[in-house]
Amino acid sequence: MKSLLVILMIFASVTLEKCGTENLNLSESKEYFPLPDSLGGWRTLSNSQDVKKIVGVDPEKLDSAFDFVRTTTENGGLLVVRNGYLVYEKYFGKGQRDATPNLGSCGKSFTSIATGILMEEHPDLFPRGLDQKIFTPDYLPPNAFPLSDNRMADINLGQLLSFTAGIRGNNPVIVNGKAHEIDPVGPDGWYAVVDEYALGVKEGKMGNVPFSTKSLWCDPGGGYSYATASIHIASVMLRHITGTELEDYIESHLAGPLGWGRWGFGYKYAKQVTHTPGGGGIALRSTDMLRFCYLLLHEGRWNGKQVISKKYVRAATTASPYNPHFPYSLQFNVNTRGEVNELPKDAFWKIGSGGHCLYVVPSLDMIVWKMGGRDGQYGSNDTGLPEPEAMPNPIQPLSADSDNRGDIYTKTLEMVIASCIRP
Repeated sequence: MKSLLVILMIFASVTLEKCGTENLNLSESKEYFPLPDSLGGWRTLSNSQDVKKIVGVDPEKLDSAFDFVRTTTENGGLLVVRNGYLVYEKYFGKGQRDATPNLGSCGKSFTSIATGILMEEHPDLFPRGLDQKIFTPDYLPPNAFPLSDNRMADINLGQLLSFTAGIRGNNPVIVNGKAHEIDPVGPDGWYAVVDEYALGVKEGKMGNVPFSTKSLWCDPGGGYSYATASIHIASVMLRHITGTELEDYIESHLAGPLGWGRWGFGYKYAKQVTHTPGGGGIALRSTDMLRFCYLLLHEGRWNGKQVISKKYVRAATTASPYNPHFPYSLQFNVNTRGEVNELPKDAFWKIGSGGHCLYVVPSLDMIVWKMGGRDGQYGSNDTGLPEPEAMPNPIQPLSADSDNRGDIYTKTLEMVIASCIRP
């Protein structure tokens, strides 16, 4: 009897050891997603040696990248996540973790992602996917009709989102890689997120510069123009279909699931902006911007749930058949064809007025947030959100030097990538 008991004890011990090993492997293989900041936030590493050893990044080189960022804007910061670890987070000026400045055109990428979620929720309305023509009463409100230019009836969703719909935006416009000028230009800034201006119901002036979207500058698909009105129309479509403001839709479909803290939208000072500005202006904490980037890095997956379809994320972040004219996809700059030799071909990013830029580099398992912003973008007059108390003795910006020329956004990413330690 005693020998039988010993055998049973040995068997139980082996079984428990095996089970413990299997559970450990499951734990180690489980994909990491950060908790909300209120519950602990991103995982970090305690010292530079761990950063070098575990994630293969040299913090001293990130310091150099941070110093460069300090030459590009009055306020801001640099945050880097690699392999799921927040390995770098430094701010200057008004920049700090709890700051929620108006992030300008970075908000355009959120409108695009919300549109992708909308398409998945309403497949009956988008049987042709991005080929769906959307200038009809099924997609847009009554004040969009009659169309001010009959060619608008041929605009499909892919063209609207990739800025090749023919809707007027900024100069220069690009046709097959070559720059051209249009006159008049389309609205920009807060003007472009007023429904009547975006839809061509009204024309106006930005200072002394007249603008209009009443007529297309080219046939749909015929060229690229950075037209903030175009992506705002996507938010008008979302609002018309769902009966929900874009801000509320993002709250339920992105902010809640990803665990954002305080956030909102800017342009509160512009009284004509009466709906969520789909053309930009999201106001978001830095570590929550990283959560958005991390969602894209994982092709729309978050903590076991497919928040947005992998198919749409791939379409949005790689070279688009809807834009053969310029390396800009569904509201992201892309490098699929290697236009920027110094960057990986799978890198994509989105720039916002004031020096903001988000970056995702899947091949390096890396996301980066370059925070920027003019003083006014941080104020509650813009965002409606209280500005956090100033940091004691904040790091100051640096004066630009002769090296601060060319594209500061791609140079920032180049410098961050240069911090990666080659095996």
